[in-house]
Amino acid sequence: MNIDYIFKNNERWINERLAADANYFDKLSSGQEPQLLYIGCSDSRVSAEEIMGLKPGEVFVHRNISNIVGNIDLNTQSVVDFAVKHLHVKHIVVCGHYQCGGVKAAMQAKDLGLLNPWLRIIRDVYRLHDKELNAISDPEKRYDRLVELNVLEQCINLIKIASVQEAYNNKEMHIHGWVMNIKSGKLIDLKIDMEKEMEHIKEVYDLGK
Repeated sequence: MNIDYIFKNNERWINERLAADANYFDKLSSGQEPQLLYIGCSDSRVSAEEIMGLKPGEVFVHRNISNIVGNIDLNTQSVVDFAVKHLHVKHIVVCGHYQCGGVKAAMQAKDLGLLNPWLRIIRDVYRLHDKELNAISDPEKRYDRLVELNVLEQCINLIKIASVQEAYNNKEMHIHGWVMNIKSGKLIDLKIDMEKEMEHIKEVYDLGK
């Protein structure tokens, strides 16, 4: 890749924005009020704003390998806390995607070095749902289902966070679990029943918020 090409693209993008709205960058620099926090995968094929058809300033974005909401990952925890407490987002989306390399790697009995602690989170998802997953004979369908279950468990991890739990219980926020089908480009809403999931974990994770 010729890096200089990126700067040419940037100049073209600036000119296109200004041609459409001469005050575009004045508005953009005045501040942000996104209604949505998007937690997605770092995969280069899944660009958050583009797949949702949103513009700069409309979505607060955090991406990592396999869209993980790690309980001791200060990066993700800080992003979530800022989005909830300071940006007052109304929606949090955890978006996975089929053909996820991180999920695929987690399904392998292999030492992957520094990735091991991260992938262990996905392997724990498999452990929690092993009966359902092991009952799926088709490896590709099992792989796809683990992608979906990983999204589910990361949504549950979100509700364990005090600031999220408080906003959710006060009806100030909605949590969504989505998957993108890379083969079609389609976003799929998994329609996770967060009320039901909250009831399941309430005994242990209710923080009184």
